[in-house]
Amino acid sequence: RRPSRTRHRHSPPPRCGSVMSLSAALGAARAPVAYVRETTTACRARGESSAFPAVLASRASVAGRRLAQTSRAPPRRVTHTRRAPVRASWSDKPSSAAPSSDDEARDSRRAARLAGTEWGATPVPPMPPIPPPVLGDTSKSRKQQTEDTTTNGGWVKPPAPQVEQPTSRVAWGSVSASPGRESNGNASSSSRVERPQTKTQGKPAVQQANQTSYTRPPNGAAPTIDSDKIRITQGSPSKMGPSAFGETGVNFAVHSSTAKSVDLLIYFDPTSPSTAPSLRIPLPRDQHKTGDTWHVLVDQIPRGWDGYVVRYGYLVSGDDPKKNKHDRWHPDQLLCDPYAPFVDGRRVFGDRASAPNGEDSVWMGGFAFDQTAFDWEGVTPPNLPPQNLVVYELTTRAFTNDKSSGIVPGRRGSFLAIADKVQHLVDCGINAVELLPVFHFDEMEFQRDKNPRDHMLNTWGYSTMSFFAPMVVYASEGAGPQAASNEFKHMVKTLHAAGIEVLLDVVYNHTGEGTDNSPNTFSFRGLDNETYYMMEDSAAAYKNYTGCGNTFNCNHLVVQRLVLDSLRHWVDEYHVDGFRFDLTSAMTRGEDGEPLQRPPVIRGIAKDETLLRTKLFAEPWDCGGLYQVGSFPNWDRWGEWNGRYRDVLRRFVKGDGGLKSELACRLSGSADLYHNNNRKPYHSLNFITAHDGFTLRDLVSYNDKHNDANGEQNRDGCNDNDSWNHGGEGDGVNDAVQALRVRQMKNLHLALMVSQGTPMVLMGDEYGHTRGGNNNTYGHDNHLNNFDWDELEKQRDGYFRFMGGLCKFRVAHPLLGRGEFLNDQDVTWHEDNWDNAESRFLAFTLHDKGQGGGDLYIALNAHEFYVDAPLPPPPGGKTWHRVVDTNLPSPSDFTPAGESGCGARYNVAPRASVMLVAK
Repeated sequence: RRPSRTRHRHSPPPRCGSVMSLSAALGAARAPVAYVRETTTACRARGESSAFPAVLASRASVAGRRLAQTSRAPPRRVTHTRRAPVRASWSDKPSSAAPSSDDEARDSRRAARLAGTEWGATPVPPMPPIPPPVLGDTSKSRKQQTEDTTTNGGWVKPPAPQVEQPTSRVAWGSVSASPGRESNGNASSSSRVERPQTKTQGKPAVQQANQTSYTRPPNGAAPTIDSDKIRITQGSPSKMGPSAFGETGVNFAVHSSTAKSVDLLIYFDPTSPSTAPSLRIPLPRDQHKTGDTWHVLVDQIPRGWDGYVVRYGYLVSGDDPKKNKHDRWHPDQLLCDPYAPFVDGRRVFGDRASAPNGEDSVWMGGFAFDQTAFDWEGVTPPNLPPQNLVVYELTTRAFTNDKSSGIVPGRRGSFLAIADKVQHLVDCGINAVELLPVFHFDEMEFQRDKNPRDHMLNTWGYSTMSFFAPMVVYASEGAGPQAASNEFKHMVKTLHAAGIEVLLDVVYNHTGEGTDNSPNTFSFRGLDNETYYMMEDSAAAYKNYTGCGNTFNCNHLVVQRLVLDSLRHWVDEYHVDGFRFDLTSAMTRGEDGEPLQRPPVIRGIAKDETLLRTKLFAEPWDCGGLYQVGSFPNWDRWGEWNGRYRDVLRRFVKGDGGLKSELACRLSGSADLYHNNNRKPYHSLNFITAHDGFTLRDLVSYNDKHNDANGEQNRDGCNDNDSWNHGGEGDGVNDAVQALRVRQMKNLHLALMVSQGTPMVLMGDEYGHTRGGNNNTYGHDNHLNNFDWDELEKQRDGYFRFMGGLCKFRVAHPLLGRGEFLNDQDVTWHEDNWDNAESRFLAFTLHDKGQGGGDLYIALNAHEFYVDAPLPPPPGGKTWHRVVDTNLPSPSDFTPAGESGCGARYNVAPRASVMLVAK
């Protein structure tokens, strides 16, 4: 599903001191004139920016490594664009054309590199290693310096320098204001290298804030860098990813247990292609590897600010030929840091031309540690009691992508557009949104090679590539990753101010990197394949419990730490209120694939202090046959998507028999599943429809799925939908059938709202959205998924009024959102024939025991005839008032204040439901 590029091995870097040669890292001024001329011609042929002389790009090299190559690889074939994108990577063919077992291809590419056709001509001899600068004042005592080390979080303090750093000045041109957080891009190098100069020793390098290596320009422009002041030291393995150090430093740490060489590439100039890094820093294992973590501190560098992002990435290589058959080395592939807080790349959804520098196939990490802190303006998370939650499942792009939204084109489908529509969410009566995946993914993954699905775009996002970075194309106006981050925060702040919590649908069970048959190497695969993925000794080396080719190895200590760090990041940085975990049962499996009774990652999430205030919901099954509804390891913290609730409600309302007893259990909070230990009714997330499967309207309009538009001959999607078309498939039926369908939608929604547990509704169901019977629309960026705001207006005084009003009624009435399970004093079931398989009528009363709101009588009739139901006497001389009768037209179908006039009996219409309140 996710084809990629093949990368091949570089030679290992030479050993050097704990501080790199800056003339080597920024580029030696020794490139031959002929090579500079060829580079200039190649750049012009590719249509690359001429803001910098090609001679600068030719000098991005490191000690002991070859000069950076800027010659052009053949562009890959692209469809659906006005022009072919520039393919700036270290590979000239897809991996399927040159598999790792292809010795001829591998040898050919190795020879090409040695000839200077990939990373430049054969390198000049390396300069002598430069000893590190002093990170502590040499005038201090050993005791004082030890105390400083503790204060600084355990940073390594190298010995005093013996020789001084060479000076090299790099003049950068103007940059775009496109945002980003972590650096994974490329930049041009120094035009000349000056000889070493003598400096005053003894002053701590990290304290020279007034003597930084760069001058910060206004308006988000890139800086002018003085390489004489840059310091590269060992760094610390304690915090993964990039992290700010002091006032001007950045520490980098990345995991790779079996790599033989790791190079860090940093890019200060956003206009440079990925093959021209500003700094390429090899990390010798004897000084820059602790355990399985590679680390380095780069000090006195720009760290990104408002409108300016530093990008970075890694080149990683291992044994060649590989010794471990589960390794997947791609040494020519620029890899994203798994901890990158931003990912930069294609800026506009589905638009290849929007990629920076024309590199559509390149993704880079980024950071901006010195940007202005986001102003939350005192808005804090609502911290709603879990029993009060009413969840609305929402797809970020599809919610406002249609022109009927009234949002300007560049803002549609963005985080900001959700904030613009907050009033609609309030009108729906919900108080929590569950966003389909917003972690970075590649929406064009289906178009990487020729396949039956290459006409589609991934609009749902269940192919995570980075677990820390917001989806860059969800920024408005293609503004980039820094804007995506800030606009996500603005969305959260706006929703919180309206009393709406934000839950994220997260995918930790697999990634979008695919398998050997169709790899899409982005990060984990090229860093440490066997650590991050479950592997086995078979033709299909990747264990597949997810239906997506690979399974993330969540209970490995390294991966477990990444998952927890990611979740904390979204809570601390973005103020997220909770998470729904996709195919969570896959996360309960050990490294051998067997289910664990006490999976460490699930327990870690449940017990983590940062996550204690969050709501946690598992999708308690996977595609390997593991079904854990009611038995998911929970530590009294985890809720579950209750698939059994969905199935029983659907079957009863469409008229299946023999379900009354189980239906009563589901309406009561599924005590048979969740009433154990300290679990509560709200740990059952009740739903009838969700993103995958039929919409509510299609559930009552189609007997069968109609997924031909997906390109798989209707083989994909679920076949068991418990749906009923009520007299004709799809549209084109008579008015009587249409009226019955609407009544059934009301019946289902009423049952959902009166059930104990946490109810969830699907975006678009509030007006009756249809996908034409397609129950698997993951790849349709069109009307099948897009919210139709014009249709909403047509239904505003009809079904929308019923749906939103009933959600509000549930939140307001104390008997419908309980924190404890019902007992015999709380509910009376008006039933004495539970075993009658022919009975399709169920009625019950919820009793007000001082909570307020009044008793509620609910009756559900799935028969095709009227049921004359006797009403129980209302308490305390009160009378019954009709709140809901789904058989009545709007607005009589829902009267929130209650309509008086109910006597001792109520004649419940065929396939109708009623709710009465005692007043």
